[in-house]
Amino acid sequence: MTKAYRVSSIRLNTVVAPKNITVSCEQAAMQHQAIFSYLTRSYWAKGITEQLVSQSIDNSLCFGAFSEGKQVAFARVITDKTSFAYLADVFVLEPFRGQGISKLLMREIMAHPDLQIIRRFMLCTADAHGLYQQFGFSETQCPENLMAIHRPNIYQLSLEK
Repeated sequence: MTKAYRVSSIRLNTVVAPKNITVSCEQAAMQHQAIFSYLTRSYWAKGITEQLVSQSIDNSLCFGAFSEGKQVAFARVITDKTSFAYLADVFVLEPFRGQGISKLLMREIMAHPDLQIIRRFMLCTADAHGLYQQFGFSETQCPENLMAIHRPNIYQLSLEK
């Protein structure tokens, strides 16, 4: 069943933006191959397998931007839809950058009804702090309270076996 959400007169399920960009949060709309093609060469998921990308898409709340039916941007939120969310795998294909697509995706993510009561919304970024700050993200107030297991080369290691 398709749901269309309205927040401030914006249809969240599918939003038509300038320059023929359409945004969707429908799982069936996500083009796994296109997402894999970008992520496997990204600095944060270099070497990830297509199977792992599909599994991550299937188990996340995903947002895609499309131009003439082709996926040109992606973001996913890993969440319990109650208290915690983590924004991951955000990208816009190079030829489509500088057109406001990342802001459009972020606007839709932040307005999504399933994310309105989240107490802690986190992300990691090496180079897009300015984008995320526009949507309320800030540096962690108490980084000494956070802990992580970080395996930055895990996908390359699995390829070597």
